[in-house]
Amino acid sequence: MSAPFRRSPEDWPRVVVVTGASAGVGRATARAFAAGGSDVALLARGRDGLEAARAEVEAAGGHALVCALDVADAAAVEGAAAETERVLGPIDCWVNNAMLSVFSPAHEMAPEEYRRVTEVTYLGCVNGTLAALRRMRERDKGVIVQVGSALAYRGIPLQSAYCGAKHAIQGFTESVRCELFHDKSGVRIRMVQLPAVNTPQFEWVKTRLPGRPRPVAPIFQPEVAANAITFAATHDRREVLTGRSTVLAVEVNKLVPGLLDRYLGKTGYKSQQDSEPVPPGRKDNLWEPVAGDHGAHGRFDEEAQGWSPQLWANMHRRALALGAGTAALAGGVAWKLASRGDGHHS
Repeated sequence: MSAPFRRSPEDWPRVVVVTGASAGVGRATARAFAAGGSDVALLARGRDGLEAARAEVEAAGGHALVCALDVADAAAVEGAAAETERVLGPIDCWVNNAMLSVFSPAHEMAPEEYRRVTEVTYLGCVNGTLAALRRMRERDKGVIVQVGSALAYRGIPLQSAYCGAKHAIQGFTESVRCELFHDKSGVRIRMVQLPAVNTPQFEWVKTRLPGRPRPVAPIFQPEVAANAITFAATHDRREVLTGRSTVLAVEVNKLVPGLLDRYLGKTGYKSQQDSEPVPPGRKDNLWEPVAGDHGAHGRFDEEAQGWSPQLWANMHRRALALGAGTAALAGGVAWKLASRGDGHHS
């Protein structure tokens, strides 16, 4: 597994808020920030996972604040922001990561299911962004990181509510970014687009599929996502595409969206479920969290990748460009010298 990204202490945020911090990407992200020296406010619904995340942050040397809440509740999110600043200090970075989904054909979805996914995945992001902006704008500094997905650009079958919410976050973030530039604000807003990640959500997402839900391969470990998020929080990047599969989804959709419609219609059902049937009595987290501490990883450790060459290259692109330029310059000089030598001997 690749080593987590680090910057110098003065660049690293001292106080970070992470939503959806009880499991999955949020859990790994909280750990990554704490390992770098941050104090972390942990926001989610599941008390068991939050307390376990608190222990991990404190084991890494940081202070943790647990806020058990539903990000769809704007007043609760605002209250958590105020409590974070009272207990930990001014918020330097806010990560909007909380999400819900339903695996189901659209014609079988209920209106209240669309509403619920939208309230958490999209409006939860809006609520977090507004709470952060109320504090960061006054200080003229801070960074907001929206955890997006390749599905913010390219919808897939069986997740219409989630894809719609991620598309909405993309548009919302672009609008807010324009306003911050208009105001000449020192506050920055980033978006990290993730690939399929090995998280516990596939064990508790609501589903109408016959097979157990699964991410579409290739799958990455949540630490890869956390690495991208901490990088986005500490670098002047508008957007961080994570994983070659994310880049391909974005670029291919630009070129041949109609062909991709047909391809995903043919493959998207099978690729999002295992042959093993959904266990009887399985609980989902659409309306209430599933009890217990579920950690950061899902059941796909054996096939999940712990390192993304594409992300590494993205994070080091300036150094790679400089190296390529230096090599090209050296090659050009050598060629000229060789040419002069050939002329001398002719």
